[in-house]
Amino acid sequence: MNPYVGQNGQIFGVEEHRLCGGKGDGMRLLEIRNGKGLALTVSADRCADISRLTLDGVNFGYFSPCGYVAPTYYDANGAGFLKSFTAGFLTTCGLRNVGSPCEDAGEALPLHGTIGNTPCENVAYWVEKNAIFVKATVTDAAPFGAKMVLTRTLEISLEKNEMTMTDAVENIGAEAVPFQMLYHFNVGYPLLTEHTELHIPATEVAPRNDHAATGIADCLKMEKPQNGYEEMCFYHKMAGRAEIKVYNPEVKKGFVMSYDTEKLPCFTEWKMMGEGEYVLGVEPGNAYPDGRDVMRAKGMLQMIAPGEIKAHSIKLEFLN
Repeated sequence: MNPYVGQNGQIFGVEEHRLCGGKGDGMRLLEIRNGKGLALTVSADRCADISRLTLDGVNFGYFSPCGYVAPTYYDANGAGFLKSFTAGFLTTCGLRNVGSPCEDAGEALPLHGTIGNTPCENVAYWVEKNAIFVKATVTDAAPFGAKMVLTRTLEISLEKNEMTMTDAVENIGAEAVPFQMLYHFNVGYPLLTEHTELHIPATEVAPRNDHAATGIADCLKMEKPQNGYEEMCFYHKMAGRAEIKVYNPEVKKGFVMSYDTEKLPCFTEWKMMGEGEYVLGVEPGNAYPDGRDVMRAKGMLQMIAPGEIKAHSIKLEFLN
């Protein structure tokens, strides 16, 4: 026990809050501080995603014009996802589709799937071994359809400004089903400016479309906000343990993201330099955001067998 403090909450801990008013009314948020300068908000009603993240008060994520939107207002038709795309520092996409809305195997699939708009169950948090832990389960299941459960564990260090997110997805159904995930990490101002440095150890880079091909030479270069900017996506191929670095020398802050590319073989860079829509997406996953039908046609669609558990971790080290 620290003799200088009345309780640990003076320095670090987790506090539960609920939003009042607007489309976010009633949403349950976990406000987490590690006592070393790292603070983040975990949305218990949105897949335990990270809506806000700051280091020493400097914002790292992008907050979209939608703001907080409760699952009640989620529109699962086509691209209705965008009406509730808070973005935040992390939005999870999947588990049955990533990217473009499409029809695959007789199933109509909305943009980026539904998991990011699904409330958590059995949310728990505790302090153990010099870290704050948050654990939650999210169910993506229906009769006559896929039946999967995501268990997410966040481990936030109390000794260093770093955290590890571990996700385990289990097929609780009786049949093998398609399984797709993409982690939509969204970098925003002031961490993101034209001075931000992006390092991706890619062995190969491909544009998503003809428009992105026009900017592939400068895909790692950030620009000033521009009116009428059209988004670009680039697919980076990496091997072994990937380490992606985002750093802004102006604010002297950034982060390193690392993970096993065998488990998350696809990495998408989403470059959106628009005015008011100024965001960099650094997005590991097991699929590219072209829709499940495209992944199937390319022979890249992952399946998950009955009773199978697919687990992977992403580590984030925050630089100060």
